[in-house]
Amino acid sequence: MTDCSTLTGTELLQWRRRQLALGGTAADLDWLIDLAGGIPWASLQRLLLDPSRTIAMVQSLDVLTQLWERHLQENVPLQHLVGLCPWRDLLLESSPAALIPRQETELLVDLALSHLKAAPPGRWADLGTGSGAIAVSLALAWPTALGHAVDLSCDALRLAARNFKRCAPNHNCSLHLGSWWIPLKSWWGTLDLVISNPPYIPISVVHGLETVVRDHEPHLALSGGEDGLDAIRAVVNGAPKGLAPGGWLLLEHHHDQSALVMQLMRDAGLVEVSAAADLEGTRRFAFARNRAAAC
Repeated sequence: MTDCSTLTGTELLQWRRRQLALGGTAADLDWLIDLAGGIPWASLQRLLLDPSRTIAMVQSLDVLTQLWERHLQENVPLQHLVGLCPWRDLLLESSPAALIPRQETELLVDLALSHLKAAPPGRWADLGTGSGAIAVSLALAWPTALGHAVDLSCDALRLAARNFKRCAPNHNCSLHLGSWWIPLKSWWGTLDLVISNPPYIPISVVHGLETVVRDHEPHLALSGGEDGLDAIRAVVNGAPKGLAPGGWLLLEHHHDQSALVMQLMRDAGLVEVSAAADLEGTRRFAFARNRAAAC
């Protein structure tokens, strides 16, 4: 629902100072002003130089105040309050049905695109698609490839379907309800790329997460069992049958799981096992290849 409001830069900046005095960070509040208020960060900076300018907001300051107070008092993620989440070059719908796409996961898509740059896949899959962020990005990058997006949650798949309709209406990706490789049995041995950002946080760590995550994002998409590796084991162990000969498996994992995940890949018989770091230099991604078919 839109509630247009016209005001001066001075009024907006004064309101912004009052909200920050209540708590929260400037980055989060500016994100709210952008996504809910329709005032991009660059425009907000220009107002600092010329606060007398008149601006039109798509939501009134009263509405933004209510959203900010809910964020501060109830720890509701801003993405859920606004219903949107910027990710790569997309503006995705966000809801409690799936994890909010994180910035570091953008690198998982970059890794996939770089590994298959010379020979794009004929068929790929995203296991545990959630909001569909990864799958939508791959479908846009490889419009002629056949894609498959799998998730165990009906609500998450419905969210992914809406994001495909929103961001990639002419996509070539089918959505499947089920656990990891099982819904794709008909295509085992034909998948040139399988990518996954599975649940990987140990149960004991989930209970200690920040309230904004622990209380408002689905534990089905967070908890990876006692050691955090339950889902990763399922994905890795299914790779030799599911992947095409020479096909790639790319995974995101917890910040301290790199060596364990790479060993799981080797134990499963995958080759060319390697790791890649996130934006902070932490090894958060693992990738490996299925053995090529025997001559």
